[in-house]
Amino acid sequence: MQARFSSEELAIREDLSAAYRLIAHFGMDDIIHTHISARLSKEPDKLLINRYGELFREVAPDSLVVIDHRGNQVRGQQVPINSAGIIIHTAVHAARPDAMCVMHTHTAAGVAVSCLDEGLLPLNQTALLFYENLSYHEFEGIALDPGEQQRLVADLGGNQAMILRNHGLLTIGRSVGEAFSLMYNLEMACRIQLAAQGTGRTLRFPSPEVCERTAKQYAADPDGAAELEWLALRRLAGLAFNGR
Repeated sequence: MQARFSSEELAIREDLSAAYRLIAHFGMDDIIHTHISARLSKEPDKLLINRYGELFREVAPDSLVVIDHRGNQVRGQQVPINSAGIIIHTAVHAARPDAMCVMHTHTAAGVAVSCLDEGLLPLNQTALLFYENLSYHEFEGIALDPGEQQRLVADLGGNQAMILRNHGLLTIGRSVGEAFSLMYNLEMACRIQLAAQGTGRTLRFPSPEVCERTAKQYAADPDGAAELEWLALRRLAGLAFNGR
């Protein structure tokens, strides 16, 4: 593998394959469907994505496929790639230079919240990570129409997370680790909300002032939790490539 990829590309491949396996580990996969992509740092108009047909737990650094922003596979043997994945991921990467990684899931909790008129509520500490950093995109059917791309990125705007109505969840990160952390927490926020709503009891909300303060505290990350979390998750994924 070392001879086939530059050190920079290999590092991205390792992180991305770890993210796929972690999605499976935490029960956020959907058989072979949904997708995660990562931009190649030395080729910003190229991105890595999974071969359609692999289980997420099977994804390895050398099984990831390189495509351009038009969805063309540009290197290696031609393999199936999820058509909706091409539409969604190429649109976001092309529109958001800060998007190193784009992640999309179809979990039961995420889809359930996407079907609620109120969407994600600012109900708990985890949900407040997304306070004023969450977009919504209306459902237009399976994402196979290139015409949807413009509306998708317009709805995303400058946020790092989006709920695709009647469909699922999407996060973007400046690194694979950041995109995964956002997705994990967005998923947990959806599960917590559904659990609270399922009690049938009156919901208690933090004040807007506390919501704003909590979001700023997350953004500051005073303990460097983001880096520590990804290192721990890489160990959990069981991917120890070249001492990383």
